[in-house]
Amino acid sequence: MKTIGFIGIYDKTDMLLNIAKILTIIGKKVLIIDTTTNQKARYIVPAINPTVSYVTSFEDIDIAVGFNNLEEIKKYIGVNEELPYDFLLIDADKQKEIKEYNLYSAYKNYFVTSFDIYSLKRGIEILNELETTLNLTKILFAREILKEENDYLDYISLGYKIIWDEERIYFPIENGDLSVIAENQRVQKIKFKRLSVQYKDSLGFIVQQILENESESNIRKVIKMIERGV
Repeated sequence: MKTIGFIGIYDKTDMLLNIAKILTIIGKKVLIIDTTTNQKARYIVPAINPTVSYVTSFEDIDIAVGFNNLEEIKKYIGVNEELPYDFLLIDADKQKEIKEYNLYSAYKNYFVTSFDIYSLKRGIEILNELETTLNLTKILFAREILKEENDYLDYISLGYKIIWDEERIYFPIENGDLSVIAENQRVQKIKFKRLSVQYKDSLGFIVQQILENESESNIRKVIKMIERGV
């Protein structure tokens, strides 16, 4: 089982559902854990009987909401050993959860932000509280790919316990993508049709990083399958 951390104040729920959808079609068992303050997954992922903390299944993806640590999730689903998943995708926006879910030992960690001041400064506050150094890959939501914005993020994070990976992953902030995401939420489905090429390419790149041995061509085939509604 591999743990992947997605750290930052920026909304990550729909991106994580899309990543998990690709992984499940490939044949991996995935649990998304929403540890965030707003718990957006509670509102956009259908659940038959939501309580303070619960695990629900949506399009072959399991989603856990309202738990403080992995031990609570194990107790909820009734296992004593390792959780029965290939991947845990953990959405975290507080230092407490980074520590409780031991993202310091995660297989891979991403820092997710846009370049609005709130997302940047609140995200940087989280990084400022890190107890030990983290390797982080940037996932950047932007209207344009500007070197100045990335340089600014590097500047305001100087001296923090961070080692930035050289690779950066960009997602476009496009009205078309936002409309598709909003429609998916309304119909309670995960659909890729009408998402921009760049958005899908970025999803595929993250999946390839997570899986390592999966070919880019096969991941593209899976994305095409999801587009066709298979």
